[in-house]
Amino acid sequence: MYRSNTCGELRIENAGQQVTLAGWVQKSRKMGGMTFVDIRDRYGITQLVFNEADDADLCAKANKLGREYCIQIKGVVAERESKNANMPTGDIEILVKELNILSESVTPPFTIEDNTDGGDDLRMKYRYLDLRRTPVRKNLELRHKMTILIRNFLDNLKFIEVETPILIGSTPEGARDFVVPSRMNPGQFYALPQSPQTLKQLLMVSGFDRYFQIAKCFRDEDLRADRQPEFTQIDCEMSFVDQEDVIQIFEDLARHLFKEIRGVELPAKLQQMTWHEAMRRFGSDKPDLRFGMEFVELKEFFDGTGVDFAVFNQANYIGGICVKGCANYTRKQLDQLTDFVKSQQVGAKGLVYVKVNEDGSIKSSVDKFYSQEILQQLAQKMEAEKGDLILILSGEFVKKTQVQLCALRLEMAERLGLKDKNKFECLWIVDFPLFEWSDEEQRLMATHHPFTMPNPDDIPLLDEHPEQVRAKAYDFVCNGVEVGGGSLRIHDGELQAKMFEILGFTPEQAMAQFGFLINAFKYGAPPHAGLAFGLDRFVSLMAGLDSIRDCIAFPKNNSGRDVMLDAPGAIAEKQLEELQIKLDLKD
Repeated sequence: MYRSNTCGELRIENAGQQVTLAGWVQKSRKMGGMTFVDIRDRYGITQLVFNEADDADLCAKANKLGREYCIQIKGVVAERESKNANMPTGDIEILVKELNILSESVTPPFTIEDNTDGGDDLRMKYRYLDLRRTPVRKNLELRHKMTILIRNFLDNLKFIEVETPILIGSTPEGARDFVVPSRMNPGQFYALPQSPQTLKQLLMVSGFDRYFQIAKCFRDEDLRADRQPEFTQIDCEMSFVDQEDVIQIFEDLARHLFKEIRGVELPAKLQQMTWHEAMRRFGSDKPDLRFGMEFVELKEFFDGTGVDFAVFNQANYIGGICVKGCANYTRKQLDQLTDFVKSQQVGAKGLVYVKVNEDGSIKSSVDKFYSQEILQQLAQKMEAEKGDLILILSGEFVKKTQVQLCALRLEMAERLGLKDKNKFECLWIVDFPLFEWSDEEQRLMATHHPFTMPNPDDIPLLDEHPEQVRAKAYDFVCNGVEVGGGSLRIHDGELQAKMFEILGFTPEQAMAQFGFLINAFKYGAPPHAGLAFGLDRFVSLMAGLDSIRDCIAFPKNNSGRDVMLDAPGAIAEKQLEELQIKLDLKD
């Protein structure tokens, strides 16, 4: 037996016991004839004591231990003279009688401590060492706890966990697929699933009326802090339900997780906000409600002034936010905000500021165009008080300018420390547009996916005004993060065919891509709906992390590379020949 106890469980009541511990050397220090070594495992740290007076050879052996040596010791638990209240095991130490070096270690490339000196790339390259650090380990323990809670919650509601294939057919909607060549079928490819969407719908046709899966998903997208090329969904689907049924169940799941993990009680009923309202008030379909600075639309106000100011007069959208207590912002700080707006490169024509000074006077970047009277009226409309700062953006394109103003709002919240990671503001966004225009494709695309149910009230608009049709779709948002979302699904074959037609599919193309689902719907498809939470995002939210990478065991970097495994990489010419693939790389 390599150990009788872990390095985190011994307490003062264990004094006098003979124990065996195994783990890694955290650090060692020599003080006179005594050597102290901290031994660490997943469960904690315990101090070891080697006394030269008791066993000189053993103490000499201990003095040769380096950081991260893997060792086993046998000894007696004793009460510490100098206790450490910052350690759970700080009341005791082990008087070592036997030391076995299980494995030596070269000097680690960074310190294996809570506050390490390793940068992101270095830690990702040696991720197996980074995982020894307490903060990273705790993130994975949190992830484990959440998945257990989720499985038990859904199991109690009669959901059945079903695994779906990883090798599937490619679909044209959504993000880019990762494709996998087939050796046995030359010139043909599998795709890795962006989600189990069509498969879980087939499970509904099969009569498995409540399905879930902790599912791996893959999307070839540009990366950011909350996005990885492979990620994990809490994927669910139900039959014979409507939108409120789905929202209620998964609101209850969220409520259960927040209470168990963070001790936070969510409201008995979460707010539901329409997509249009969210865009109007916050310029985002995932608004952060932890702070104010709601948008105020100002186009009508400035049009009514009669002032000849081309930047505003030629704009189709003018919006402002009121930032409390920032009228003391310096010219340099305001220039930094202007540079931030320009860096977004979305479409706004620059930043206009209006300061309400402590004496009630107003200073503005456009005060040579607008009188004090007009600026005072503006301040009143913005509900700005003494000491407040008004920031205004205008642009030709409404949505693009709203998105840019949203970025400015979030930037100000970051600067002012308003993003409290111990505060959680959750809501549902509903009534999404069913379609959105793609400049790249020059056609309407499904906002979510081609199987989303239109709002029944809007079905008559499908022929003439599809852009006005609302979807029976819903997103769960917390602190500005889209944690998950879903929709009611189309289960009527004629309506599904209409959807494909609007999306530009011929009947032949639709059958080629989705024939398996179209055919399945001919056999009594039930009304069904689903939702998927992003597990990585949910865990990072609970842990207060800025990036989902820190709650994934072996993540990719911002370039989509696994720097530890050095992947992706070239493959042997023989493998390419077997796959009948010839590379034609462009410079």
